[in-house]
Amino acid sequence: MLKLPIGIQSFEKLRQSDALYVDKTETIYNLVRDATVYFLSRPRRFGKSLLCSTLKAYFEGKKELFKGLAIEKLETAWESYPVLYFDFNGQIYSDKLGLQRALDSHLKDAEAKYCSGELSADMAEDYAERFKRVIVAAHEQTGKRVVVIVDEYDKPLLESLENQEAQEQNRELFKGFFGNLKKLDEHLKFVFFTGVTKFSKVSIFSDLNQLYDISLVPKYETICGISKDELLKDFQEHISAMAEHNKVSYDECVALLTRNYDGYHFSEQMTDMFNPFSILSALSSQRFGYYWFATGTPTFLVKRLTAIDSAFDFKKLSSGVSISVGEITDYRPENQNIIPLLYQSGYLTIKKYNALRAIYTLAYPNKEVEYGMLNSLAPAVTKQVDNAGLLTDMQDALDDGNVDAMMLVLKSVYASLPYIKPVYREDMDEEDRQDVLNKYIERDFQNVIYIFFLLMGQPTFSEVQNNLGRADCIVETNRYVYLFEFKVESSADEALQQIKEHEYATRYTADKREVICVGVNFGRRKRNITEWKVEK
Repeated sequence: MLKLPIGIQSFEKLRQSDALYVDKTETIYNLVRDATVYFLSRPRRFGKSLLCSTLKAYFEGKKELFKGLAIEKLETAWESYPVLYFDFNGQIYSDKLGLQRALDSHLKDAEAKYCSGELSADMAEDYAERFKRVIVAAHEQTGKRVVVIVDEYDKPLLESLENQEAQEQNRELFKGFFGNLKKLDEHLKFVFFTGVTKFSKVSIFSDLNQLYDISLVPKYETICGISKDELLKDFQEHISAMAEHNKVSYDECVALLTRNYDGYHFSEQMTDMFNPFSILSALSSQRFGYYWFATGTPTFLVKRLTAIDSAFDFKKLSSGVSISVGEITDYRPENQNIIPLLYQSGYLTIKKYNALRAIYTLAYPNKEVEYGMLNSLAPAVTKQVDNAGLLTDMQDALDDGNVDAMMLVLKSVYASLPYIKPVYREDMDEEDRQDVLNKYIERDFQNVIYIFFLLMGQPTFSEVQNNLGRADCIVETNRYVYLFEFKVESSADEALQQIKEHEYATRYTADKREVICVGVNFGRRKRNITEWKVEK
C-alpha cells in the first residue's frame, strides 16, 4: 500500500516520497486557464496548503513531479514562472509586530533572488513598496509575469481579533501590501489566495475587482478534500485493512467512515466531501476517532462564541439554520451572527439550497464535527462546567430508565451555572422584558440538556415536528425512548398534557422500546428545575 500523506503539505515532498496523492491536477489545469486572481475559502486542515504547494510546483515548471497525473497529458507547454509564495502559517500574530516579521521574512527571500542593492532604513519597513519592487524586478529579470500565492492570508487577522490595535495595524498593512496587486496587473500571471474566512473589509477583496471567489463555485467544490468516489478509488486497500482490523465488512467500514468524516458540501451541487486530515488519520490508525478536534479548536472561534449573545440556541445547529448567500461568504468581526463563521470554519456545511430565495440551510456535516462542537466549544459557552462525573451519572440513569436520577444530575448542573443577564432594548416595557428573560432561560435550559445527551453519544433530536406540533427533545437508547417537554414558570402537568395532545409518542407505536414521557418545569426565580413528572 502507498503511504498515507498525513501532515504532508508539500507537493514536492509528497511526490518524492511515493505517498498516495488524490489527483486534483485536472481541476488545477482548468483553474489556471479560467481567470487570473482567485480566492478560495475552506476549513482548516482541508488541504489548502497542499493545493497552494501544487500550484507553486506547476508554475515553476516541475514537470517530473506530475508524472502519471492527469495534467501530464493536458499540459503541452510546460513553462517556469517566478513564484512569490506567502505562507502565513506557523507565526504568532497576536502582537503588533507579528505580521511585520512575517512579511519581512518572505520579502527578504524574494529580494535575495530578484533584487540588487541594499535597502535603505526607510525602505526596510515599507513592506508595500518592497513587494512592488520585488514583483517588477522578478518580471524584468526573468521576462515572465509573476505568480503570487498566499496561503492562509487571514491567519494574522483572526489571531489579532482580541487585540484591537494589532488588528487595525494588520488590516492597514494588508491594505497597502496587497493593494499593489491591482496596480501591477501587467506584471502578474496568476494570483491565488486561500483562507478560512473572507474578511469583507480587507482591500484584497474590495480593490481587486477582477478577483474570482471560487469558494461556492460547483466546478471547484472538489478542489480540496476527498470525494466519496476518490475515497473508493484510491483507498481500497487501506479501507480493507481497517475493516479487517475492526472486524467489520468493507461496506460497514465505508459507512462508518462516511458517518464520521463525510458530508461537507461547498456548493448547491452538494457533492459529499470527506475531511482529508480526519480520513487519513482514521485509515492510518485504523480507529474511528475524532481527529479534527485533536489538533485544537481555533482560539478565535472559542473567543467569539463566548462573546456572543448567551441565548444562542445550539439545538438549531443539528436541525438546520438558514443564511443568505450574501451572509455566508463575508466575515465581519462586528457581526454578532456567529453562523457565517461556523460555516467558514467547517463546523457547519450546506445541507440545502433554495435558489428562488437565495437561501442556504446549514447543519453539522458529520458526527465528528457535531461531537467536537459540543465537547470543545459548548463547555466554553457554559463557563466550563465540570461535567465528567455528571455525564457518567446521567448515562447510568438513562440506561436504567431512572428519570428522577436524571433530573437530580441536571439540577446539579444548573446550580453551578453563572447568572446570565439578558440584553434588553431601551424601548421595551416590563412585559416585553419578561418575555425576553423567559426566552433566555428556556433556551439556556434546553441547550444544557441537549448538549449533555449528545455528549454521551445518545441519538438526540430537538424540536421534532409532526402534524400537531414540535417535541422539545427526544432521546433514544437501546431500551427506552424519552419524550421531553419543557416549560418555564408553568407546570410539569401542562408539559405532559402537551405531549399527549400533540401525540408525540405516535411515531413510536410500533417500536419495541418503552416510551417514557417527561414533563419538566423550570423556575425563573430559582433558575433551576422545580418540578418534573413522568408517564409511561
